[in-house]
Amino acid sequence: MLQLNYIRENAEEIIQRLKIKNFDAGDIVKEIIIKDNLRRETQKTLDDTLSQANKLARQIGILFKSGKTEEANALKEQSTKLKKQSQVMGDKLSTIIKELNKLIVQLPNIPHQSVPQGKLAKDNKIISEEIHEIPLHDQALPHWELATAYDIIDFDLGSKVTGAGFPFYKSKGAKLQRALISFFLDEAINNGYEEYQPPLMVNEDSAFGTGQLPDKDGQMYHIESDNLYLIPTAEVPITNIYRDMILKSEDLPIKNVAYSSCFRREAGSYGKDVRGLNRLHLFDKVEIVQVQHPDRSHETLDKMCEYVASLCRKLELPFRIAKLCGGDLSFASALTYDFEVYSAAQKKWLEVSSVSNFESFQSSRMKLRFKDKDGKTKLAHTLNGSALALPRIVAAILENNQTPNGIRIPGILHEYTGFKMITK
Repeated sequence: MLQLNYIRENAEEIIQRLKIKNFDAGDIVKEIIIKDNLRRETQKTLDDTLSQANKLARQIGILFKSGKTEEANALKEQSTKLKKQSQVMGDKLSTIIKELNKLIVQLPNIPHQSVPQGKLAKDNKIISEEIHEIPLHDQALPHWELATAYDIIDFDLGSKVTGAGFPFYKSKGAKLQRALISFFLDEAINNGYEEYQPPLMVNEDSAFGTGQLPDKDGQMYHIESDNLYLIPTAEVPITNIYRDMILKSEDLPIKNVAYSSCFRREAGSYGKDVRGLNRLHLFDKVEIVQVQHPDRSHETLDKMCEYVASLCRKLELPFRIAKLCGGDLSFASALTYDFEVYSAAQKKWLEVSSVSNFESFQSSRMKLRFKDKDGKTKLAHTLNGSALALPRIVAAILENNQTPNGIRIPGILHEYTGFKMITK
Protein backbone atom coordinates (compact mmCIF):
# COMPACT_ATOMS: atom_id res chain seq x y z
CA MET A 1 0.00 0.00 0.00
CA LEU A 2 1.34 3.42 -0.92
CA GLN A 3 1.80 5.85 1.95
CA LEU A 4 -0.64 8.77 2.05
CA ASN A 5 2.13 11.35 2.46
CA TYR A 6 3.93 9.88 -0.56
CA ILE A 7 0.75 10.07 -2.67
CA ARG A 8 0.10 13.65 -1.64
CA GLU A 9 3.68 14.77 -2.38
CA ASN A 10 4.19 12.76 -5.58
CA ALA A 11 0.74 12.62 -7.18
CA GLU A 12 1.75 13.31 -10.78
CA GLU A 13 4.77 11.01 -10.62
CA ILE A 14 2.58 8.17 -9.32
CA ILE A 15 0.07 8.66 -12.12
CA GLN A 16 2.85 8.55 -14.72
CA ARG A 17 4.68 5.58 -13.19
CA LEU A 18 1.51 3.49 -12.92
CA LYS A 19 0.91 3.96 -16.63
CA ILE A 20 3.78 1.48 -17.06
CA LYS A 21 1.52 -1.07 -15.33
CA ASN A 22 -1.24 0.00 -17.72
CA PHE A 23 -3.13 1.34 -14.73
CA ASP A 24 -4.89 4.70 -15.04
CA ALA A 25 -4.54 6.17 -11.56
CA GLY A 26 -5.56 9.72 -12.46
CA ASP A 27 -9.09 9.74 -11.09
CA ILE A 28 -8.23 7.72 -7.97
CA VAL A 29 -5.24 9.89 -7.06
CA LYS A 30 -7.26 13.08 -7.54
CA GLU A 31 -10.05 11.70 -5.37
CA ILE A 32 -7.49 10.72 -2.72
CA ILE A 33 -6.11 14.27 -2.68
CA ILE A 34 -9.62 15.75 -2.37
CA LYS A 35 -10.57 13.29 0.36
CA ASP A 36 -7.29 13.88 2.20
CA ASN A 37 -7.87 17.65 2.17
CA LEU A 38 -11.30 17.04 3.65
CA ARG A 39 -9.74 14.73 6.24
CA ARG A 40 -7.26 17.40 7.30
CA GLU A 41 -9.93 20.10 7.46
CA THR A 42 -12.18 17.85 9.51
CA GLN A 43 -9.29 16.87 11.79
CA LYS A 44 -8.45 20.54 12.40
CA THR A 45 -12.09 21.37 13.18
CA LEU A 46 -12.26 18.42 15.57
CA ASP A 47 -8.98 19.40 17.26
CA ASP A 48 -10.17 23.01 17.67
CA THR A 49 -13.51 21.85 19.09
CA LEU A 50 -11.81 19.49 21.56
CA SER A 51 -9.38 22.24 22.54
CA GLN A 52 -12.29 24.60 23.30
CA ALA A 53 -14.05 21.85 25.27
CA ASN A 54 -10.92 21.18 27.34
CA LYS A 55 -10.45 24.89 27.98
CA LEU A 56 -14.06 25.20 29.16
CA ALA A 57 -13.67 22.14 31.39
CA ARG A 58 -10.76 23.80 33.18
CA GLN A 59 -12.72 27.05 33.56
CA ILE A 60 -15.76 25.17 34.90
CA GLY A 61 -13.58 23.41 37.47
CA ILE A 62 -12.12 26.72 38.65
CA LEU A 63 -15.58 28.33 38.89
CA PHE A 64 -17.01 25.45 40.91
CA LYS A 65 -14.06 25.62 43.30
CA SER A 66 -14.65 29.35 43.64
CA GLY A 67 -18.33 28.77 44.46
CA LYS A 68 -19.53 30.42 41.26
CA THR A 69 -22.03 27.69 40.55
CA GLU A 70 -24.33 29.72 38.28
CA GLU A 71 -21.50 30.77 35.98
CA ALA A 72 -20.13 27.22 35.98
CA ASN A 73 -23.50 25.74 34.97
CA ALA A 74 -23.80 28.27 32.14
CA LEU A 75 -20.44 27.16 30.77
CA LYS A 76 -21.46 23.51 31.18
CA GLU A 77 -24.20 24.03 28.59
CA GLN A 78 -21.61 25.32 26.15
CA SER A 79 -19.35 22.37 27.03
CA THR A 80 -22.16 19.89 26.34
CA LYS A 81 -22.75 21.43 22.91
CA LEU A 82 -19.03 21.24 22.10
CA LYS A 83 -18.90 17.56 23.13
CA LYS A 84 -21.83 16.76 20.85
CA GLN A 85 -20.16 18.66 18.02
CA SER A 86 -16.89 16.80 18.59
CA GLN A 87 -18.71 13.47 18.53
CA VAL A 88 -20.33 14.36 15.20
CA MET A 89 -16.99 15.54 13.82
CA GLY A 90 -15.27 12.38 15.10
CA ASP A 91 -17.81 10.17 13.35
CA LYS A 92 -17.42 12.20 10.17
CA LEU A 93 -13.63 11.90 10.37
CA SER A 94 -13.86 8.14 10.87
CA THR A 95 -16.04 7.81 7.76
CA ILE A 96 -13.67 9.96 5.70
CA ILE A 97 -10.65 7.87 6.78
CA LYS A 98 -12.43 4.63 5.83
CA GLU A 99 -13.34 6.05 2.42
CA LEU A 100 -9.78 7.31 1.98
CA ASN A 101 -8.30 3.90 2.79
CA LYS A 102 -10.67 2.21 0.32
CA LEU A 103 -9.26 4.47 -2.37
CA ILE A 104 -5.61 4.01 -1.41
CA VAL A 105 -5.77 0.19 -1.47
CA GLN A 106 -6.93 0.34 -5.09
CA LEU A 107 -3.53 1.69 -6.16
CA PRO A 108 -0.97 -0.94 -7.24
CA ASN A 109 2.66 -0.75 -6.23
CA ILE A 110 4.85 1.64 -8.19
CA PRO A 111 7.03 -0.27 -10.71
CA HIS A 112 10.79 -0.02 -10.36
CA GLN A 113 12.53 2.35 -12.78
CA SER A 114 14.04 -0.60 -14.68
CA VAL A 115 10.68 -2.23 -15.49
CA PRO A 116 10.19 -2.30 -19.29
CA GLN A 117 7.00 -1.07 -20.86
CA GLY A 118 4.58 -3.59 -22.28
CA LYS A 119 1.12 -5.04 -21.87
CA LEU A 120 1.45 -8.82 -22.11
CA ALA A 121 3.88 -11.64 -21.33
CA LYS A 122 5.22 -11.43 -24.89
CA ASP A 123 6.55 -7.99 -24.00
CA ASN A 124 8.71 -9.31 -21.16
CA LYS A 125 12.46 -8.83 -21.63
CA ILE A 126 14.57 -12.00 -21.76
CA ILE A 127 17.74 -11.10 -19.87
CA SER A 128 19.45 -14.48 -19.61
CA GLU A 129 19.38 -17.94 -21.19
CA GLU A 130 21.17 -21.08 -20.09
CA ILE A 131 20.23 -23.58 -22.73
CA HIS A 132 23.33 -25.80 -22.88
CA GLU A 133 21.57 -28.45 -24.94
CA ILE A 134 17.84 -28.40 -25.57
CA PRO A 135 16.61 -31.99 -25.82
CA LEU A 136 15.36 -32.76 -29.32
CA HIS A 137 12.97 -35.69 -29.42
CA ASP A 138 11.20 -36.25 -32.73
CA GLN A 139 8.77 -38.62 -31.06
CA ALA A 140 8.78 -36.94 -27.63
CA LEU A 141 5.59 -37.49 -25.68
CA PRO A 142 4.02 -34.73 -23.59
CA HIS A 143 4.12 -35.31 -19.86
CA TRP A 144 0.40 -36.15 -19.60
CA GLU A 145 0.91 -39.08 -21.97
CA LEU A 146 4.07 -40.14 -20.15
CA ALA A 147 2.23 -39.94 -16.83
CA THR A 148 -0.35 -42.41 -18.11
CA ALA A 149 2.14 -44.68 -19.85
CA TYR A 150 4.26 -45.03 -16.71
CA ASP A 151 1.27 -44.89 -14.32
CA ILE A 152 2.72 -42.13 -12.14
CA ILE A 153 0.07 -39.37 -12.32
CA ASP A 154 -3.67 -39.96 -12.64
CA PHE A 155 -5.58 -36.96 -13.94
CA ASP A 156 -8.87 -38.84 -14.45
CA LEU A 157 -8.90 -40.06 -10.85
CA GLY A 158 -8.34 -36.50 -9.66
CA SER A 159 -11.29 -35.34 -11.75
CA LYS A 160 -13.46 -38.13 -10.33
CA VAL A 161 -12.60 -37.45 -6.68
CA THR A 162 -12.42 -33.65 -6.81
CA GLY A 163 -12.46 -32.09 -10.27
CA ALA A 164 -10.21 -30.93 -13.07
CA GLY A 165 -6.92 -29.47 -11.86
CA PHE A 166 -6.53 -31.80 -8.85
CA PRO A 167 -4.34 -34.72 -10.01
CA PHE A 168 -3.30 -37.81 -8.05
CA TYR A 169 0.44 -38.54 -7.94
CA LYS A 170 1.22 -42.20 -7.42
CA SER A 171 4.09 -44.68 -7.13
CA LYS A 172 7.32 -43.16 -8.48
CA GLY A 173 5.43 -40.02 -9.45
CA ALA A 174 4.56 -39.42 -5.80
CA LYS A 175 8.13 -40.18 -4.74
CA LEU A 176 9.50 -37.78 -7.36
CA GLN A 177 7.28 -35.08 -5.88
CA ARG A 178 8.53 -35.81 -2.37
CA ALA A 179 12.14 -35.94 -3.58
CA LEU A 180 11.87 -32.51 -5.21
CA ILE A 181 10.31 -30.99 -2.09
CA SER A 182 13.08 -32.39 0.13
CA PHE A 183 15.78 -31.29 -2.31
CA PHE A 184 14.42 -27.74 -2.53
CA LEU A 185 14.09 -27.45 1.27
CA ASP A 186 17.58 -28.81 1.91
CA GLU A 187 19.10 -26.44 -0.63
CA ALA A 188 17.36 -23.45 0.97
CA ILE A 189 18.40 -24.45 4.48
CA ASN A 190 22.00 -24.87 3.30
CA ASN A 191 21.76 -21.31 1.93
CA GLY A 192 20.77 -19.81 5.27
CA TYR A 193 16.97 -19.99 5.16
CA GLU A 194 15.00 -21.07 8.22
CA GLU A 195 12.31 -23.66 7.51
CA TYR A 196 8.67 -23.17 8.44
CA GLN A 197 5.64 -25.35 7.85
CA PRO A 198 2.79 -22.82 7.66
CA PRO A 199 -0.99 -23.20 7.99
CA LEU A 200 -2.78 -23.64 4.68
CA MET A 201 -5.46 -21.10 5.56
CA VAL A 202 -5.13 -17.44 6.50
CA ASN A 203 -7.47 -14.77 7.78
CA GLU A 204 -8.58 -11.69 5.89
CA ASP A 205 -5.94 -9.44 7.49
CA SER A 206 -3.16 -11.72 6.26
CA ALA A 207 -4.54 -11.93 2.73
CA PHE A 208 -4.81 -8.14 2.71
CA GLY A 209 -1.32 -7.69 4.14
CA THR A 210 0.50 -9.33 1.23
CA GLY A 211 -1.77 -7.80 -1.41
CA GLN A 212 -3.99 -10.74 -2.36
CA LEU A 213 -7.05 -8.84 -1.14
CA PRO A 214 -8.87 -7.11 -2.59
CA ASP A 215 -6.97 -7.54 -5.89
CA LYS A 216 -7.02 -11.36 -6.15
CA ASP A 217 -10.29 -12.05 -4.33
CA GLY A 218 -11.76 -13.99 -7.27
CA GLN A 219 -8.73 -16.26 -7.55
CA MET A 220 -8.69 -17.42 -3.93
CA TYR A 221 -10.72 -20.21 -2.36
CA HIS A 222 -12.79 -18.61 0.40
CA ILE A 223 -14.32 -20.50 3.33
CA GLU A 224 -17.20 -18.14 3.99
CA SER A 225 -18.46 -19.71 7.23
CA ASP A 226 -15.09 -19.02 8.91
CA ASN A 227 -13.96 -16.14 6.69
CA LEU A 228 -10.68 -17.90 5.96
CA TYR A 229 -8.79 -18.18 2.68
CA LEU A 230 -6.85 -21.15 1.34
CA ILE A 231 -3.36 -19.90 0.58
CA PRO A 232 -2.29 -19.35 -3.05
CA THR A 233 1.36 -19.49 -1.93
CA ALA A 234 3.33 -19.87 1.31
CA GLU A 235 4.36 -16.23 0.82
CA VAL A 236 1.13 -15.17 2.49
CA PRO A 237 1.44 -16.88 5.90
CA ILE A 238 5.24 -16.60 6.05
CA THR A 239 5.41 -12.85 5.34
CA ASN A 240 2.53 -12.22 7.74
CA ILE A 241 4.56 -13.67 10.60
CA TYR A 242 6.00 -10.17 10.86
CA ARG A 243 2.75 -8.23 10.57
CA ASP A 244 2.45 -5.45 13.20
CA MET A 245 6.06 -5.96 14.28
CA ILE A 246 8.95 -3.56 14.79
CA LEU A 247 12.23 -5.36 14.15
CA LYS A 248 15.77 -4.28 14.94
CA SER A 249 18.06 -3.39 12.06
CA GLU A 250 20.43 -6.14 13.20
CA ASP A 251 17.59 -8.67 12.72
CA LEU A 252 17.77 -8.06 8.96
CA PRO A 253 17.82 -9.87 6.68
CA ILE A 254 15.27 -12.44 7.77
CA LYS A 255 15.36 -15.48 5.47
CA ASN A 256 12.57 -18.07 5.63
CA VAL A 257 11.62 -21.05 3.48
CA ALA A 258 8.40 -23.04 3.47
CA TYR A 259 6.89 -25.93 1.60
CA SER A 260 3.12 -25.86 1.17
CA SER A 261 0.28 -26.87 -1.03
CA CYS A 262 -1.08 -23.92 -3.00
CA PHE A 263 -4.70 -23.37 -3.97
CA ARG A 264 -5.79 -21.19 -6.89
CA ARG A 265 -9.19 -20.98 -8.51
CA GLU A 266 -7.52 -19.65 -11.67
CA ALA A 267 -10.64 -17.63 -12.47
CA GLY A 268 -10.64 -16.57 -16.09
CA SER A 269 -8.11 -19.20 -17.17
CA TYR A 270 -10.57 -21.15 -19.31
CA GLY A 271 -9.43 -21.50 -22.89
CA LYS A 272 -5.75 -21.26 -21.99
CA ASP A 273 -3.34 -24.19 -22.19
CA VAL A 274 -4.53 -26.28 -19.25
CA ARG A 275 -3.34 -29.73 -20.33
CA GLY A 276 -1.75 -31.97 -17.72
CA LEU A 277 0.32 -30.14 -15.10
CA ASN A 278 0.44 -26.83 -16.96
CA ARG A 279 -2.30 -25.17 -14.93
CA LEU A 280 -3.68 -26.64 -11.71
CA HIS A 281 -6.00 -25.59 -8.90
CA LEU A 282 -3.84 -27.42 -6.34
CA PHE A 283 -0.07 -27.77 -6.54
CA ASP A 284 3.01 -27.98 -4.32
CA LYS A 285 5.65 -25.30 -4.05
CA VAL A 286 8.67 -24.35 -1.97
CA GLU A 287 8.78 -20.61 -1.32
CA ILE A 288 11.63 -18.42 -0.11
CA VAL A 289 10.83 -15.14 1.67
CA GLN A 290 13.13 -12.37 2.84
CA VAL A 291 12.58 -9.28 4.96
CA GLN A 292 15.39 -6.87 4.18
CA HIS A 293 16.73 -3.37 4.79
CA PRO A 294 15.52 -0.98 2.02
CA ASP A 295 19.11 -0.15 1.02
CA ARG A 296 19.88 -3.80 0.28
CA SER A 297 16.65 -5.18 -1.16
CA HIS A 298 17.54 -4.98 -4.86
CA GLU A 299 20.94 -6.53 -4.25
CA THR A 300 19.07 -9.26 -2.38
CA LEU A 301 16.70 -9.73 -5.32
CA ASP A 302 19.69 -10.42 -7.58
CA LYS A 303 21.05 -12.98 -5.10
CA MET A 304 17.67 -14.70 -4.86
CA CYS A 305 17.56 -14.95 -8.66
CA GLU A 306 21.01 -16.51 -8.72
CA TYR A 307 19.89 -19.01 -6.09
CA VAL A 308 16.85 -20.04 -8.15
CA ALA A 309 19.08 -20.33 -11.21
CA SER A 310 21.33 -22.71 -9.27
CA LEU A 311 18.36 -25.03 -8.66
CA CYS A 312 17.57 -25.16 -12.38
CA ARG A 313 21.21 -25.95 -13.15
CA LYS A 314 21.35 -28.76 -10.63
CA LEU A 315 18.19 -30.25 -12.15
CA GLU A 316 19.90 -30.08 -15.56
CA LEU A 317 17.04 -28.06 -17.03
CA PRO A 318 17.46 -25.50 -19.83
CA PHE A 319 16.12 -22.23 -18.46
CA ARG A 320 15.83 -18.56 -19.17
CA ILE A 321 15.08 -15.47 -17.07
CA ALA A 322 12.62 -12.75 -18.07
CA LYS A 323 12.21 -9.32 -16.53
CA LEU A 324 8.48 -8.73 -16.44
CA CYS A 325 7.08 -5.75 -18.30
CA GLY A 326 4.73 -3.34 -16.55
CA GLY A 327 1.56 -4.97 -17.84
CA ASP A 328 2.63 -8.41 -16.59
CA LEU A 329 3.70 -7.27 -13.11
CA SER A 330 1.51 -8.29 -10.20
CA PHE A 331 -0.51 -5.74 -8.25
CA ALA A 332 1.95 -5.71 -5.33
CA SER A 333 5.29 -6.15 -7.09
CA ALA A 334 7.79 -3.41 -7.89
CA LEU A 335 10.10 -5.69 -9.88
CA THR A 336 9.76 -9.37 -10.87
CA TYR A 337 11.91 -11.89 -12.70
CA ASP A 338 10.28 -15.02 -14.11
CA PHE A 339 12.17 -18.28 -14.58
CA GLU A 340 11.08 -20.52 -17.44
CA VAL A 341 12.28 -24.05 -18.22
CA TYR A 342 12.12 -25.63 -21.65
CA SER A 343 9.60 -28.37 -22.37
CA ALA A 344 10.94 -30.71 -25.07
CA ALA A 345 7.65 -32.32 -26.04
CA GLN A 346 5.52 -29.19 -25.89
CA LYS A 347 8.37 -27.22 -27.48
CA LYS A 348 7.80 -24.16 -25.36
CA TRP A 349 9.00 -22.43 -22.22
CA LEU A 350 7.13 -23.06 -18.96
CA GLU A 351 7.16 -20.61 -16.05
CA VAL A 352 8.38 -22.29 -12.86
CA SER A 353 9.27 -19.35 -10.62
CA SER A 354 8.64 -15.67 -10.02
CA VAL A 355 11.13 -13.79 -7.86
CA SER A 356 9.87 -10.40 -6.72
CA ASN A 357 10.79 -7.33 -4.72
CA PHE A 358 7.73 -5.64 -3.22
CA GLU A 359 9.84 -2.90 -1.63
CA SER A 360 7.70 -1.32 1.14
CA PHE A 361 4.28 -2.05 -0.43
CA GLN A 362 3.46 -5.14 1.66
CA SER A 363 5.18 -3.71 4.74
CA SER A 364 2.97 -0.65 4.61
CA ARG A 365 -0.14 -2.84 4.63
CA MET A 366 1.23 -5.07 7.39
CA LYS A 367 2.88 -2.33 9.46
CA LEU A 368 6.12 -4.28 9.22
CA ARG A 369 8.82 -1.92 10.44
CA PHE A 370 12.33 -1.85 11.85
CA LYS A 371 14.39 0.58 13.93
CA ASP A 372 17.52 1.79 12.20
CA LYS A 373 20.81 2.51 13.97
CA ASP A 374 19.59 6.04 14.76
CA GLY A 375 16.47 4.69 16.44
CA LYS A 376 14.17 5.86 13.62
CA THR A 377 11.29 3.56 12.66
CA LYS A 378 11.13 2.69 8.96
CA LEU A 379 9.23 0.29 6.72
CA ALA A 380 11.15 -2.86 5.81
CA HIS A 381 11.27 -4.30 2.30
CA THR A 382 9.86 -7.76 1.51
CA LEU A 383 10.86 -10.19 -1.22
CA ASN A 384 9.86 -13.69 -2.21
CA GLY A 385 10.40 -16.30 -4.86
CA SER A 386 9.29 -19.76 -5.93
CA ALA A 387 12.16 -22.14 -5.29
CA LEU A 388 10.57 -23.94 -6.95
CA ALA A 389 6.97 -24.67 -8.04
CA LEU A 390 6.67 -28.37 -8.73
CA PRO A 391 4.12 -29.06 -11.50
CA ARG A 392 5.99 -27.63 -14.49
CA ILE A 393 9.34 -28.74 -13.08
CA VAL A 394 7.96 -32.29 -13.04
CA ALA A 395 6.57 -31.81 -16.56
CA ALA A 396 9.95 -30.65 -17.87
CA ILE A 397 11.87 -33.45 -16.11
CA LEU A 398 9.55 -36.08 -17.57
CA GLU A 399 9.55 -34.67 -21.10
CA ASN A 400 13.23 -33.75 -21.35
CA ASN A 401 14.56 -36.99 -19.90
CA GLN A 402 12.45 -39.58 -21.70
CA THR A 403 14.44 -42.37 -23.34
CA PRO A 404 13.53 -45.67 -25.05
CA ASN A 405 14.32 -47.39 -21.74
CA GLY A 406 12.39 -45.09 -19.43
CA ILE A 407 12.57 -41.62 -17.90
CA ARG A 408 15.95 -40.60 -16.52
CA ILE A 409 16.01 -38.88 -13.10
CA PRO A 410 18.49 -35.97 -12.72
CA GLY A 411 21.56 -37.08 -10.76
CA ILE A 412 21.05 -34.56 -7.96
CA LEU A 413 17.79 -36.32 -7.04
CA HIS A 414 19.07 -39.90 -6.88
CA GLU A 415 19.73 -39.80 -3.14
CA TYR A 416 16.19 -38.49 -2.61
CA THR A 417 14.29 -40.80 -4.97
CA GLY A 418 16.25 -43.98 -4.42
CA PHE A 419 15.96 -44.73 -8.14
CA LYS A 420 17.64 -43.42 -11.29
CA MET A 421 14.97 -44.28 -13.83
CA ILE A 422 11.20 -44.48 -14.05
CA THR A 423 10.41 -47.63 -15.98
CA LYS A 424 7.25 -49.48 -16.91
